[in-house]
Amino acid sequence: MNIFEQMESNVRSYCRSFPDVFGKAKGSLLFAESGKSYIDFFAGAGALNYGHNNDFIKGKLIEYLESDGLSHGLDMHTSAKEAFLNKFSELILEPRNLSYKVQFCGPTGTNAVEAALKLARKVKGRSGIFSFMGAFHGMSLGSLSATSNLYHREAAAVDLSGVTFMPFPHGFMSTFDTIRYMEEVLTDDHSGIEKPAAIIFETIQAEGGLNEAPVAWMQGLRELCDRHDILLICDEIQVGCGRTGPFFSFERAGIVPDMVVLSKSISGYGLPMSIVLLKPELDVWKPAEHTGTFRGNQLAFIGATAALEYRELVHLEAEVNKKAEWVGQFLANEIAPISSEISIRGMGLLWGIDVSTSRHANISKEITSCCYELGLVIERVGRHDNVIKLMPPLTIPMEELQAGCAILKQAVQKCFEKHEAVQQHAMV
Repeated sequence: MNIFEQMESNVRSYCRSFPDVFGKAKGSLLFAESGKSYIDFFAGAGALNYGHNNDFIKGKLIEYLESDGLSHGLDMHTSAKEAFLNKFSELILEPRNLSYKVQFCGPTGTNAVEAALKLARKVKGRSGIFSFMGAFHGMSLGSLSATSNLYHREAAAVDLSGVTFMPFPHGFMSTFDTIRYMEEVLTDDHSGIEKPAAIIFETIQAEGGLNEAPVAWMQGLRELCDRHDILLICDEIQVGCGRTGPFFSFERAGIVPDMVVLSKSISGYGLPMSIVLLKPELDVWKPAEHTGTFRGNQLAFIGATAALEYRELVHLEAEVNKKAEWVGQFLANEIAPISSEISIRGMGLLWGIDVSTSRHANISKEITSCCYELGLVIERVGRHDNVIKLMPPLTIPMEELQAGCAILKQAVQKCFEKHEAVQQHAMV
C-alpha cells in the first residue's frame, strides 16, 4: 500500500484514473516519476488554459516573489490587485463595452457561485433559483443545490432545496421549446413554481457532457429574464478564459449576463482564484457582508495579469480558432467513422466524443484507460460518464495536439474492434 492509499481519503478521484506519481510538467506534457511522459488533454479540469509552467507567467510570478511582494492581503488595497483590475478592465471589459464591478471571492469556483446566488437572492428578495438538467456549478451546499448530478447530490446527506431544474435544450429535449416552457411556468398561476431570483446556466455544459446551448436559445433566455425581472447568471468557470475562442463563451450570443462567475484559468497558472462580475446596480453588499480569508490571493493576481498580457502577446484567440478547426475536422473524419455509435460535438478546444448509444457497456472507460496506457491523459463526463472530453491547454503545440489525437484514434479503434470481435465470436 502506497502513502496515498494509506493516508489520503477515499474521496480522491482523478488519481484512480491516472495512477502514476507526477513530479514535473511543462506546457502540455506531464512527467511521471517512472520516467513516462503523457500528453495532457485534461488541463487541470480547465484550470491550465495557458499550459503547465507557462514561461511568461512564471517569470512574472518569480519576479514578484523575489521582490517580497505581499503573499496574502485579504481584501486590502494592494499593487497586485490594482494591476489586475487595470489590465482586466483594459483588455477584457472595455473592448466589449462591459461595465461590470468585480467581487473577489474565496479561492475556488464554488465560492463564486455561492456569492452570486446569495447576492441574487438579496437583490431580488426571492429565494428560488432556476438551474438546468445537466448542470454542474460546484460541490458546496449552495452550488450543489444547483448541480443536477444525483451522485454528487446524494453525498450531501441533506435536502438541497431552493432550486428548480429546467430542461436544457439537448438530447431528447433538443426539439422541445424550453424557453416557452419556462414562460408558461412563470405565467401560469397554477404551475406551483414561484418566480426565482435568478437563472444560472452554462453556455456549454462541460461536466454535463459537452451540451451546447444554441445561440437563439441563449438570446431567448436573456429576453425571458428581462421580461420577468429575473437575474441571469452565466457560469464561465470551465468554459471561459478563452476555452471556446473568445474570452467569454457567451460572446457568441451577443448577450450580457447580469452576473458572470469565473475561476479555474482566470489566475493563468493554476493558482486558486475566483471572481464574480456583476452589474454596478446589483452591488448592494454592505461592507464585510460576504467575506473570505483567501479572497485576496496576491500570487493569483500576478498570474492573472500576466495571463491577460500573454493572451494578447501570442494572439491566443486566433490560435485557438485555428486549432479548433483542425480538431473538429479530425474528429469528424478520423474518429466518427470508426463506429455509427459515435457522435461528435464541441467548439474551441473543448470537444466531446459521445458513445452513450454504444451497445458496449463501459466502452468510454476502456477508451480513456487505453489512452492513458498509450500516453494520453483524458477524462470522461456526462450522463454515466459516456462522453470523452478533449480539453488540452490552449497553448498546446500543433505537433502535440496531433500526437494526442492520434493516440485517441488508436484507443477508440482498438476498443471498438475488440468489442465487435467478441460480439461476432458470440454469434458463431
